[in-house]
Amino acid sequence: MKKRAFIIAMLACMVTATAGSSVNMAYGEGVQTGESAADIGGAGQAAETTEIPIKPLAAKSVDENPYMAKSDSNIHHDCYNTDSTDEVLPVGIYSEINVSYEKTNANASPAIFFDTYGHAVVPFLGGLAIRDINAGETKTEGYFSPKEQDGGGYMIQSSYSFVDESNRLVCPTSNNHVLMLKTTDEEGNVLPQFEKVLDIDVKAAAEEALGKTLDQNLLSVVFDYEGNLWFATGGFRIYPDRQQQGAMGYISREAIEGILNGKEVILSDSVFVYELAPGEGAENGIAASKDGAVILTNQNCYLLQADNGVKKVWETPYESVGAKESEEGDDTTGGGLAWGGGCSPSLTPDLVMFTDNQSPVNLLAVDMKTGEVVASAPVMEALPKDAQVSVENSAIVYDNGEGTVSTIVCNWFGAGSASLGNADSDSSIQSYANIYDENWLRQGNRMITPGVERVDTIKTDNGYEMRSIWCRSDLSDTSMLKLSTATGYIYGYVQNLETGMWQYIMLDFETGETAFAMDVANKPGYNNMAIGMYAGNSGNALYCPTGYLELLRLQDRFVYLPEMPYRKVNLDQARRNVLSQETFEADGGQGMVAGWLNTVTVENVHPNTTVAIRMKGLSGETAAFKLYAYGVDGKLAEVPAELWHIQTESGEIPEALSGDTLYEVHMTVEDSGSFDLSDTEKEIQVSAVLGN
Repeated sequence: MKKRAFIIAMLACMVTATAGSSVNMAYGEGVQTGESAADIGGAGQAAETTEIPIKPLAAKSVDENPYMAKSDSNIHHDCYNTDSTDEVLPVGIYSEINVSYEKTNANASPAIFFDTYGHAVVPFLGGLAIRDINAGETKTEGYFSPKEQDGGGYMIQSSYSFVDESNRLVCPTSNNHVLMLKTTDEEGNVLPQFEKVLDIDVKAAAEEALGKTLDQNLLSVVFDYEGNLWFATGGFRIYPDRQQQGAMGYISREAIEGILNGKEVILSDSVFVYELAPGEGAENGIAASKDGAVILTNQNCYLLQADNGVKKVWETPYESVGAKESEEGDDTTGGGLAWGGGCSPSLTPDLVMFTDNQSPVNLLAVDMKTGEVVASAPVMEALPKDAQVSVENSAIVYDNGEGTVSTIVCNWFGAGSASLGNADSDSSIQSYANIYDENWLRQGNRMITPGVERVDTIKTDNGYEMRSIWCRSDLSDTSMLKLSTATGYIYGYVQNLETGMWQYIMLDFETGETAFAMDVANKPGYNNMAIGMYAGNSGNALYCPTGYLELLRLQDRFVYLPEMPYRKVNLDQARRNVLSQETFEADGGQGMVAGWLNTVTVENVHPNTTVAIRMKGLSGETAAFKLYAYGVDGKLAEVPAELWHIQTESGEIPEALSGDTLYEVHMTVEDSGSFDLSDTEKEIQVSAVLGN
C-alpha cells in the first residue's frame, strides 16, 4: 500500500488553468515545459480548482438496444457509434492524474469498454480480460487468451468486440470466427477463466452460403435490435482495382440461441450473406438502430435488414480520391488509413453521418429511411490549402432531440502506415505494427496533420442544412475525442507541439475553446497510441493508455474529510452520477433534483465522520435546498438539517448560490447509522443528492 500511495502521489499534476484564471485559455498557454507528471507533483498534491462551469446537455438520443449491455459497451460507447456518454467526467475540481502500471500485457489496456457491473474489459495476451485498471499495478480478475486456452493461432479483434445483454463478450477474431465468452456467474462474480459458449467460423459459413471464396477477412460485428449478429469483411485499405471478394450478412438470432442452448444448428440455414462487388469491403465498425444495420464500405453506405435473408433497404454511393499518402517534402511520413471514408458510420434516430474521402473531405447526412443524402458540407476548410485531410476516427455525433445534430470530426492524416498500400498487406489485422506509421508512434503528433471541427446539421422547414460552428486548426488529436452530456465538454488527449507536452484537455462544446489542460509528460512514449478516451460509469475517471505501459486516469478530488485533512479519500471508491428527475421522485425525493448523485466510501472511520463533497452548478437561495441520502431500503430520505450544510471553500455560509462557484456540502454520517450503506465495521458509504 505504501508503494502504491507513493506512485499516486508522485503522479499528481498541476493544472494549467488555476483558480481565478480565464477558462477560455489559448491552447498550450501556461503549460510547464520539460517536466513529466512525476516531476510536477508532490506528496499529496493535487491541482487547484478551476472556474469551469457545468454546462449540461440533454441526454443523447439513442434507442436502447435490448441485445447490448446497458453500459458504455463498446469502444464507441453504444451501437449508434456516438462516441458520447451521458456519464459525468472530471470538471477541474482539484484534478489529479493517477496511474495503473502494466507489467503483463504488451500494451497499457487499450480499447476499454465496460459491462453492466462496471467491470473494465480490455485486450489481454491476444484475447480479452476483466481487469482492475485502478490498481497501482493493473490486475487481472478473469480472462480468455487464445494462445493459453484455445490452442492459439489467432487473436481477438478487441476494437470491434462488445458486451451483450447478458454480460457476455461478443468477439470477432483474426481467423474469421465469432466467439461469445461468458465472463461472470449469475451474481456478477468474475470467472477466473472465461467460458467460450459460442464459436462460429463466419467466413466458412459465408463462403458456403455464397458459393464463392472470400478474399477479405472478417472485420466487425454488431447485434441489431432483433438480436441478429451482423458481420462485414474488409479492412482499412480495400482497393477496388484489386478485385478482392467481400461480403456482408448476419447470423440469425434463432441460431445463436440454439447454439447457446446446446442444440445442433445447421449454419447453412442460419447464415445469410449479401455479396459485395469485387473490390468493395467494409473499412471500420458497423452501426445498428431500430431500422437495421448500417455498414459503410469503401464505396457505399448500406442499410440492411434481416428478412429470412439480407434485405437491402438502400444503398448510397459516395466519392473518394483513394488512398492518401504523404508526399515528398511533407512533414508527415504516413498517410490516411483508408481507401474510402474510413470512419465507422454514426447514427441518430433519423440520420446516418459519415465522411467521404474527397479533397476536400465532406461530411454527409443520409436519411435513415430513404438513403438520400439530405445535407453535405466540406470540413477542415480552415486548414492551409495544401493540408491533407483524412477523417478516419469515428466522429462524435450528438443529437439534442430538438432538430440539431452536432458532429465533431477530427483529422487523422499521417497516422496510417505507408506499408498499408503493399499488395500483401492485410489491413483487417488491428495491430500497431500493421496499420500505424512507426514515425508517428515514436515522434508524436507533429507527424499528424491538425484539425478538429464541429458541424451542426439542422432540420428546417425546407429540409436539412449544415453549418460549421467552430474549427480548431491548432489541435492534432488521435485519442478519439469523447463528449460528456452531463458536463457539456469534449475530452481529448493531445500534444502541445511547441513544448512536446502531452496533455489532457477539455473543449467547450459550444465554442471549441480549451477550458482545461493538464500536463502529463513531454516524453515521446506518452503518445496515447491511437486509442480512445474511456469514461466508465464512476463519474470521476477519464482513462487514457500510453506507450509507456501506463494507463492514466484523470480524476477530481471532489470529496475530502474536513476533520481529517491529512486523510485522502480513495477516489476509486467515489462516484458521481446523473440522477434523473423521474428516479429522484420515485425514490422519495421532493422538489427538483439539483446536481449529481454523489456516492462516497470512507474506510477506518471514527463513530461520526463529516464528509465534504465539492459541487458546481448550484444556484438559488441556500435555504431552499434539502439534502437527501439513500438508506439500506433503497429509498431517499431527507437528511436532518443539523447533520448537513452548504458552505463556500473559505467556510462561509452563503445566503444564495451562484452556478459558477464551487461549494462544499458537509454531511455528518454515523457508522452503521441510517445513511451508512456499508455493512463493514468502521467503513461508511453514503450516497446523497441535493433537492431544490
